[in-house]
Amino acid sequence: MKTRICGCLMLAAVCMNAMAQGGTKSPYSQYGLGTLADVSQSMNRGMNGVGLALQQGDQVNTLNPASYAGVDSLTMLFDAGVTLQTTNYKEGGRRQNGSMADLEYVVGSFRAWKGVGMAFGIRPFSSVGYSYSSTTNLGNSSGTIAEAYSGSGGLHEVFLGVGVQVMKPLSLGANIGYLWGDMSRSVTSSGGSNVNTLMKTYSVSVSNYKLDLGAQWKQPIGRKGTLTVGATVGIGHKLKADPKMDITIVNTTGSMDTTTFKVNDGLKLPMSYGVGAAYNHLGRLTVAADWTLEKWGSVDFPAFNSQTSQYELTSGLLKDRTKVNVGVDWLPTTNVLNRNFLSHVHYRMGAGLATPYYKIGNQDGPKELSVSAGLGIPVLTGRSLVNVSFQWAHTSAKDLITENSFRLNIGVTFNERWFAKWKVE
Repeated sequence: MKTRICGCLMLAAVCMNAMAQGGTKSPYSQYGLGTLADVSQSMNRGMNGVGLALQQGDQVNTLNPASYAGVDSLTMLFDAGVTLQTTNYKEGGRRQNGSMADLEYVVGSFRAWKGVGMAFGIRPFSSVGYSYSSTTNLGNSSGTIAEAYSGSGGLHEVFLGVGVQVMKPLSLGANIGYLWGDMSRSVTSSGGSNVNTLMKTYSVSVSNYKLDLGAQWKQPIGRKGTLTVGATVGIGHKLKADPKMDITIVNTTGSMDTTTFKVNDGLKLPMSYGVGAAYNHLGRLTVAADWTLEKWGSVDFPAFNSQTSQYELTSGLLKDRTKVNVGVDWLPTTNVLNRNFLSHVHYRMGAGLATPYYKIGNQDGPKELSVSAGLGIPVLTGRSLVNVSFQWAHTSAKDLITENSFRLNIGVTFNERWFAKWKVE
């Protein structure tokens, strides 16, 4: 048992760089810390990311670490997910498509002692990835100025979590993570051989901790139902990272002049809060809803101040982000003697609305409306599942780029009876 657990931990460590490459091609990723990732797993994705009040012994749910207390005592859970995405970008009458594929996360969970469950894994936190250009006509015979924008990188998290059943209805938990990654953004302005070229490069490297706390209260409702209420708190703190800005002027003669600015300890995670509720009927029907709030509005973010010619922390660039999700999971039967395969498939659907956490100029960024549908398909002995989900996400704001994304997530949840005691007669 110990050898297998250590093997899983080593596998996650060795594959760390390859298995958390959550990416994006959205121009909106140039703001803040980039596009924030959906950190839910394959089971949650079919319900549009709902999970703060879900506690299931056969699925890993990292959205609320208190859920680990309910893991099956006989099994070792291991979940890995791949996401395929295609996005249509629209601005005015212009359209463009982009696609990507990522091995997004790997997580595992097992019961350590009675009433104590543990989890570990690696998942994305945010991603930066864009490349576009624009041209401005200077008028008369002055020519044009071409500007090229690009960015890459992102933040990832490797974590270890524990959930404890304090008493029969109450479970508490915590995820302790290590957040790391590099992000870079650049803007290059050029106007031909008679005009100097201006290059602005923004870069930062992050390496710090992340802490999330959770609680769940599971209460029977009559003889056939269970109501679970969940709550989470993400601890806000400074990331001890030093964002840097380089301004380089390339003269028409070919000479270069570079000025470097740095903001010491210039990045910070906000406090975040979440509450959720889930009702389960006979182990077959689950209806759940989540609400989360991220206090980005209280976080200052580094930006170049043209009036003072300094790169400095600036307030008002970010705003509080809220997200509401609802989801349903339906299993036709729990009777193992039923031979109808489709009766043992989980059928899921969900919807959600998220507000932006950044501003573009003087207006808020785009909101995201999303809907999803998914299946949980039993394989092998029926304990393991292939979770397949489809999601459509519409991101838009007035006079800004509209994005329509179609995402396919395929996750495999291995549910192996590692801890069963065998008896020979």
